[in-house]
Amino acid sequence: MNAARWPREHPDAARLLHVEPRAGRITDGIASGLPELLREGDLLVLNDAATLPGSLTGRTGAGAPIELRLLAHEPDGTWTAVLFGAGDWRRRTEDRLPPPELPVGAHLEVGGLKARVVEVLPPSPRLLRVAFDLSGAALWHALYQAGRPVQYAHTAGPLALWHVQTLYAARPWAAEMPSAGLPLTASVFSRLKARGVRWASLTHAAGLSSTGDAVLDAALPRPERSDIPVRTVELVEETRAQGGRVVAVGTTVVRALEGRATQHGGRLVAGEDVTDLLLGPGYVLRVVHGLLTGVHEPGSSHHALLQAFAPLPLLHRAAAHAEAAGYLGHEFGDTCLVLDA
Repeated sequence: MNAARWPREHPDAARLLHVEPRAGRITDGIASGLPELLREGDLLVLNDAATLPGSLTGRTGAGAPIELRLLAHEPDGTWTAVLFGAGDWRRRTEDRLPPPELPVGAHLEVGGLKARVVEVLPPSPRLLRVAFDLSGAALWHALYQAGRPVQYAHTAGPLALWHVQTLYAARPWAAEMPSAGLPLTASVFSRLKARGVRWASLTHAAGLSSTGDAVLDAALPRPERSDIPVRTVELVEETRAQGGRVVAVGTTVVRALEGRATQHGGRLVAGEDVTDLLLGPGYVLRVVHGLLTGVHEPGSSHHALLQAFAPLPLLHRAAAHAEAAGYLGHEFGDTCLVLDA
């Protein structure tokens, strides 16, 4: 499947592939028509994490060129990050030169910031926990001055940070954009409201989708933290009790909601926590009825998650249809709704 190479001027003009698991039906549509595919009383749950300026270029203490991609901000103030060798987003991650192996205590200078390796994490020597020489507001100011959004070789040019934010982005928790929400424009929200569809939000720290390190990529997604507000829990419970459908906007929302419910015996609990849940075939959904997501290719971790919503033969048929019909993949691509009518 071809990748979308640049953000759309009108994200709600993306094509929408509607997959209905029970009927085994696949229908072509447009993202702006999403409200007509939902019912009064349905609930969309959004990931309002803003995208970090998480790509920092610089050098090791020995002078070797590197790129550090921030993966997660830890509670103790350190950062989990992935180290890349020389080069930048223009070269595919799997083709990038390997970085030097750095021991604990090694010093880096990235984006004008000084950092120190405090831990080398399994399963790869490229997965590090680092501490910067700044903290608090000073660190955030420096990151926004020097950092760039993580991007990949399929994009047509350098992305600005505003290219990778949803309309409702809030706290900067995401290593990569929760891109399923891009088609939700002000016009779409207005029509959702008029139709009686409600929405709620949570914040989930979406991680990296690819590092080019086969061992590390096989371990993705890593455990990720989320913060679920009390009001979101109330709306989910109310929607389900009244026979409405809970539709996750993005695989990160599925992971946040289902991970939290799994941790609490099927009950959704508000607050902040970390989940390591990996969804896939055989998983019985406890919270979510449907999913709005990108158009994912078989073999990806996102496509494996879809098997919790629909049988694999139907998903393969949908992928083949999308390929033949010219749907576009990746973060700026077309969209897919997996939901029974």
